[in-house]
Amino acid sequence: MKETLKPGIRYEHQFVVPQSKTVPALYPESPEFIEMPEVLATGFLVGFLEWACIKAIKPHLDWPEEQSLGTHINVSHEAASPPGFKLRAVVELLKVEGRRLVFSVEAYDNNDLISKGEHERFIINKDQFDAKMLEKTASLSA
Repeated sequence: MKETLKPGIRYEHQFVVPQSKTVPALYPESPEFIEMPEVLATGFLVGFLEWACIKAIKPHLDWPEEQSLGTHINVSHEAASPPGFKLRAVVELLKVEGRRLVFSVEAYDNNDLISKGEHERFIINKDQFDAKMLEKTASLSA
């Protein structure tokens, strides 16, 4: 982590909702999802908020050796956004407690506030994390 990683970092990120980020696309294996409305899926909304948080702190990490992973999210999904709508995420780093980071997150579409809440991330060493995942994967065949 660089010394610049401090509370107060703000970032705004934009993205246009494609058809591939709607509810039917979330789990195409699910007939229930396939029949649902073609609006931004909550799962993809969460990913969009995570993306904004990653972009906010990337300049303050020793990327790509240091990265961050989401560990907790508590957000609303207040309004539906159809394909073609522009999303705007506004995130702010509220706390830095060792490797634990807490963000305030909000998202808007062309017309509405669509989400607000908090998101927690942990800074990881990518090589060490990958090594642990190899060990975990190896346990499947044991």
